[in-house]
Amino acid sequence: MEPEHEERRLTTILVADVVGYSRLMAADEAGTFARLKVHRKELLEPKTAEYHGRVVKLTGDGALMEFGSVVDAVNFAVDVQQAMVERNAKVPEDRQINYRVGINIGDIIVDGDDIYGDGVNVAARLEGLAQPGGVCISRTVFDHVRNKVDLTFEDLGEKQVKNIPDPVRVYQVDLSQTDTDSVSRGSDAGSLPLPDKPSIAVLPFNNLSNDPEQEYFADGIAEDIITELSRLRGFFVIARNSSFVYKGRAVAISEVAHELGVRYVLEGSVRRAGGRVRVTAQLIEGETGSHLWAERYDRDLEDIFEVQDEITQRIVGALEPSVIDAEAERSSHQRPENLDAWGYVARALPLIWTWSDKDFTQAEPLLLKAIEIDPKYSRAHSVLAIGLISNAWLGRPGPHRDFVDRALAESKTAVALDEQDPWGHMVLGFVYGYTRNCDDAIAEMQRALDLNPNFALAHGLFGLVLAWAGEARQAIQELDLAVRLSPRDVINGYYPAYRGVAHFTAGNYEAMVAEAKEGARQRPDFVGAFRVLVVGYAHLGRLDEARAAATRLKELQPGIALGWAEQHIPIANPDHRARYVEGLRKAGLPE
Repeated sequence: MEPEHEERRLTTILVADVVGYSRLMAADEAGTFARLKVHRKELLEPKTAEYHGRVVKLTGDGALMEFGSVVDAVNFAVDVQQAMVERNAKVPEDRQINYRVGINIGDIIVDGDDIYGDGVNVAARLEGLAQPGGVCISRTVFDHVRNKVDLTFEDLGEKQVKNIPDPVRVYQVDLSQTDTDSVSRGSDAGSLPLPDKPSIAVLPFNNLSNDPEQEYFADGIAEDIITELSRLRGFFVIARNSSFVYKGRAVAISEVAHELGVRYVLEGSVRRAGGRVRVTAQLIEGETGSHLWAERYDRDLEDIFEVQDEITQRIVGALEPSVIDAEAERSSHQRPENLDAWGYVARALPLIWTWSDKDFTQAEPLLLKAIEIDPKYSRAHSVLAIGLISNAWLGRPGPHRDFVDRALAESKTAVALDEQDPWGHMVLGFVYGYTRNCDDAIAEMQRALDLNPNFALAHGLFGLVLAWAGEARQAIQELDLAVRLSPRDVINGYYPAYRGVAHFTAGNYEAMVAEAKEGARQRPDFVGAFRVLVVGYAHLGRLDEARAAATRLKELQPGIALGWAEQHIPIANPDHRARYVEGLRKAGLPE
């Protein structure tokens, strides 16, 4: 029996799609659908007949069409786009319906009324490259129409598109040369403005398991992440009902970011095999598609809800520092006059975490500028406070009492301005800890973690505060949890020295030296690591090593002396503090 002969033909394929369809439907499902029906009846159907086209099929948000004439197809697209600008003129921007259009000429497979093949796929990819209100065409279409239509075209170059092996030469119809200003609206048509703080959407996690029951587990993780992220006062987080409209859809991250008006998108997947589950998550910058952070979690499913909670905590704990790092990098490339208050804070944060006097000198004016722009911006006050108290803690040149008083005032201001922001409570607790006010320090740190249990930085600084207070075991637990929540955090390199303080208060000098050596290796310019190392070596009787470490310590903190340590080392217990100073004395530090 001979194989059935495929019917093929050469035709012009046009693909159109509504920009931001999911957002429009989420906001007003009935109204959006009604407006689409009106546009189809009053505009698309008459224009299709006028230009001798055929609708192959309609989807909820688009259409696949074919035309016998490539000139007719291009004129149809331009005519429709011009008409849509007029129709949208009196419609609020967040309710406007805008189309993207892609046109290609190709040899297609015919199956009844439907058509298939690479010619159709290329048209669909061209549509995805078009601006809202715009039209993109292939090189073949351009060659056929360039001398036959009164239009100009912009050569966008060769583009590598999904599932098409060879690059496609793309041209954009310049609608600014026609009677409409649709192109001049640019990519902002149908989009939402970005908030003035880090903004993120969490997509439904894909269930890659054969078991449909795992759909609930996948949805649960995404929903819990949204809930936990929403507790972060410095973030703008898209609600579950808006991000879940993308469930089951293959959609470009850039389109999600554009439609929802966010800078960052989190996506992930869940795969279960037997009693094990693998969850992956990746944070993507919407405009560029760059991966900023990715992690994989493999767990036994002995208690599915505990696993879900743990993975949620790990992801949320890692996201905040990753987004802050990305925001800092982004703001560093902007001109200062273009920054808002958050931009100045984002630019200052990396300078704070070096614990460097030179870097704080650069960070302080940035934070003061943020406060000048928005005096009620709590985060600017709390970040300034942590920089100021660090000046005192690390023995930097300057008026020590002034550093402490200003830090206390700024952190109290931060809490007063936004009692629900864990940053303010964390920094106030840190300041109290430095001044040996242990009860208030622990209370403020606990308040910060009540507001955001996944706040990795707060767990880390709480660990140091507990070490100063002599609570060694709990201090190490908090420091370990900080690293577990955010394993790639820039501040993690300081935590070995903090553990060293905890081991000191417990009298475990071997562990103290081991942690301090690791801290000095990771952060060779961190004065705190060398203080701990000097004291640990001295109490172990390794005086040559203590003196060598003291030489480096005096390079990092030229003014350090026993009198300074007695007055300013934050260790609360007087006996512990005296033992600490004795270690410095054995190493030969001056009175």
